[in-house]
Amino acid sequence: MTTYPMTRAKGCPFDPPPELGELRQSEPLTRVEIWDGSRPWLVTRYADQRALLADQRVSADPDRTGYPMSGPARPRGDDTSIGFILMDDPEHARLRRMVTAPFMIKRVEAMRPAVQKIVDDLIDSLLDGPKPVDLVEAFALPVPSLVICTLLGVPYADHDFFQENSRNLIRTSIPVEERSASFKRLYDYLDELIGSKIEKPGDDLLSTLIERIASGELTRRDAAGIGVLLLIAGHETTANMIALGTLALLEHPDQLDRMRATDDPKQIALAVEELLRYLNITHNGRRRVALEDIEIGGRTIKAGDGIILPNDIGNRDPDVFDDPDRLDLGRDARRHVAFGFGVHQCLGQPLARMELQVVYGTLYRRIPGLRLATTVEEIPFKHDGAVYGVYELPVTW
Repeated sequence: MTTYPMTRAKGCPFDPPPELGELRQSEPLTRVEIWDGSRPWLVTRYADQRALLADQRVSADPDRTGYPMSGPARPRGDDTSIGFILMDDPEHARLRRMVTAPFMIKRVEAMRPAVQKIVDDLIDSLLDGPKPVDLVEAFALPVPSLVICTLLGVPYADHDFFQENSRNLIRTSIPVEERSASFKRLYDYLDELIGSKIEKPGDDLLSTLIERIASGELTRRDAAGIGVLLLIAGHETTANMIALGTLALLEHPDQLDRMRATDDPKQIALAVEELLRYLNITHNGRRRVALEDIEIGGRTIKAGDGIILPNDIGNRDPDVFDDPDRLDLGRDARRHVAFGFGVHQCLGQPLARMELQVVYGTLYRRIPGLRLATTVEEIPFKHDGAVYGVYELPVTW
């Protein structure tokens, strides 16, 4: 019996485990064994992943029998929730609609000048400071943290607190009790912040939820859960993409030259999509459970069967992307599933795209001599977390 998750090949930090590619070719829908001895379906083909992610007969609710949990317990207490990400419609759609407006493309584009200033100011600090420097700490984390704090109305002065607890929350190597405690600390922090905004609202997303609480559309408990979800997702994923994308480009100098040589917004946008496709920073697979029998790919997924959909191998499907294991910034990779698909696809993807476009379109032109200050073999990769990336990225120029 094949076990999941699988180990990446040594020396291939950007590629999915080779077993996933072999399964996609020989058994694109197959049973695997996970940590608790259960046997969910592993779906490795792009077309099947998209079909199932869009199918209303599958559930994202981990409280349903058969859901393939990624670990012994969810970091979630009796009096807390983690927003709408693990809910099904109609409740998922009802809560999601309450925070959709700030992430609409037009609203996000209006933020681009402010994000550009954040990026330029941080690059100024890099150039004025010592080197080598850890790009994660000095740049990759501050960019999305400053942006999401401004959007939510969270004091950036508290960034060390929420970054530390966010890291604990998504690290599978940390005991369940510690992850639960980190989640509770974040939840209590957001709950207290929302309480202060009830007394004195501001011009931010959390303050807009106050009106929903007052009208009875939203409980304060749910508002705090939404706040935790957006705070974590708003900086952890983008920060990892900034650092990992930089490393990938430094390891592919022809593609780095291509990125550095253009200031065409369309070309930069395409490059961002290709990096999202190629890197795939979520590596534990999207988890679902079947509500009804589903016929797909010549197999029958029975009601109550768990389903795992690893987007890292879906985005390397040769039926969709030519020569998929090659990083090619000229490729049109917009069909990737890095942000998921269907009703649960990432709410913040317009913001993430815009931030990455600004970062990738600015950093390498302003610091043309940027290079690693160590070897790839010495870089600590995040093999122990739900979000893949690097813990440190020493660079110089």
